[in-house]
This record gives sequence, C-alpha cells and structure tokens, in this order.
Amino acid sequence: MGRYVIRRLLQLIPVFLGTTFLIYALVWALPGDPFAAMCGDRRCPDAFIAQMTEKFNLNDNIVVQYFKYLGGLFQGDFGETFSGTSVGELIALRYPVSVKLALVAVLIEAVIGVIAGVLTGLRGRGFLDNLVLVSTLFLISLPTFVTGFVLQQVLGFQLEIIPTVVSEDPTFAELLVPGFVLGSLSMAYVTRLTRTSIAENKRADYVRTAVAKGLPQSRVVGVHLLRNSVIPVITFLGTDLGSLMGGAIVTEGIFGIRGIGGLVYESILQKEGITVTGVVVLLVIVFLIVNLFVDLLYAVLDPRIRYD
Repeated sequence: MGRYVIRRLLQLIPVFLGTTFLIYALVWALPGDPFAAMCGDRRCPDAFIAQMTEKFNLNDNIVVQYFKYLGGLFQGDFGETFSGTSVGELIALRYPVSVKLALVAVLIEAVIGVIAGVLTGLRGRGFLDNLVLVSTLFLISLPTFVTGFVLQQVLGFQLEIIPTVVSEDPTFAELLVPGFVLGSLSMAYVTRLTRTSIAENKRADYVRTAVAKGLPQSRVVGVHLLRNSVIPVITFLGTDLGSLMGGAIVTEGIFGIRGIGGLVYESILQKEGITVTGVVVLLVIVFLIVNLFVDLLYAVLDPRIRYD
C-alpha cells in the first residue's frame, strides 16, 4: 500500500506543474494590455504601466514569471490584485461558501443517484425503471441555468417556499435547492452509472456464489454486489467534486451566492488575471487531492488495483 501511495503522489507532480503553467501562460501570455481595465477609456500613464510591469514580473519571459509565481505559491502567497488586495484573502472569504455548495450538491447526487440506481438495477425493467430513465434523460437534456431559473420562479417567487436569493453566509438548508440545481446533471449520470453497474454485476459468479451459500439478500447486495458496483461511481463523484466547484458560476449567479464562481466571473470582467490564476490554481490543487483520495479508496475497495 505504501508504494502505491508514493507512486500516486509522484504522478501528481508533473500534472500539477503542467496544468498550472498552462493556466498561467493562458492568462498572462495573451496579447493586449493586461492593465487596460484599470484606466477606463483613457490610456494608462507610462509610469503606472512601468510600475505594474515590474510588480508582476512581466519583463521576464513567461517561464521565469511562472517559477516566481510558483515560489510565492509554495509560501501560501497567491499574489495581489491590481488594486493591492490580497488574492488569498479574497479566496478565503469566498471559498467556504462554494465548498459548502459543492458538498451539498455531491451529497444530493450521491444519495439520490445511488439509491435510484440500485433500486432500478436490482428490479430490472418495469414502471420504476422507465420512470427513472425518463426522469434522468429529462435532467440531462436541461441546461443548468434552465433548471435553476424554473425552480427559483416556482419555489421562490410563486410558492414562496425558498428564498429567491440566499444570504451572505448561507446555511445548508438555504443551499439545498441551489445544490440540487448544481448537482442535477451529475445526479442523472450517477443514477444511470449505478443502474448499469448493478445490472451487470448481479449476474457475476461471486454474487451467484454468495446467493448459493444462503447469505441474506441484504448482505449479498450491501457487501458483495454494492462494494464492486460503486467503484466507477466513486470515480465519477471524485472527479465531479472538483468540476462542481469550478462550474458553479451559473448557479451562484442565479441564487446570488457570493462564492468562488462569482469571484471568477467578476475577475474576468475586470481583467484581474492574477485573481483568475489564483482561483483556478487552487481548483487544480483541490481536483488533484480529491483524485488522490479516490485512487486510495479504489485500492481499499479492490486490493488487486494496488498491485497493477
């Protein structure tokens, strides 16, 4: 197990360097004046441009710039915005809300998706199976902003069951509907993935053996069948957690959530490259850590994986 963990950790290094360099280069190596948004319609004074160019190391080539940025990053410094505000402080202010929203979304898609997938996978074709297949196809066909807008109009404005805009420090209860909107598409995929995996594995030899040994149905399903069937589902959920945090811009915009998605959106409009870089690099780190956790969970569920 130890060698497996070390091998996975070493694999993260080139992935981290490659992705963060690509992000940095895409933000800073594009042609055009990176400080144009600071001066409105007027041209920025030469003294201001010279000062900002030196502050952000733009006289160096892109590789040197990147490694200087990386040096600060390893010390926990995400840099400063053009107005001098710490990017780390901005992220610390907005990140907890996005983490809370992403966790609610993953929890909803995992619980509802796995339960619906197990029930339909065990029972086979019938009314429930057709209902779940049509429902998931409906969710997959709808763009996230349509689902969010419809639920906000019906549950918020017409029935007044939920607030149309959440508070600045929302509770988990306030984030249930936004979390459902954010995780609805993935929930449909989790349901179909679990259903297919259960339907395939319930005919496997090890399940037949467990049944022939006279084990209770709950043990056959809960221990033997479900343990092997959830491996692809765990992979999907692990990769989806990183994607949800990065892709929450639309949901946060609809429900007025002051999270990381809104920060990225505002930074793009204001051409604050250093803030966009900091947020996306942090998302990459989260994505890599979650995937490492998923790989380790793989090895626990199926010990053969660690010896491949």
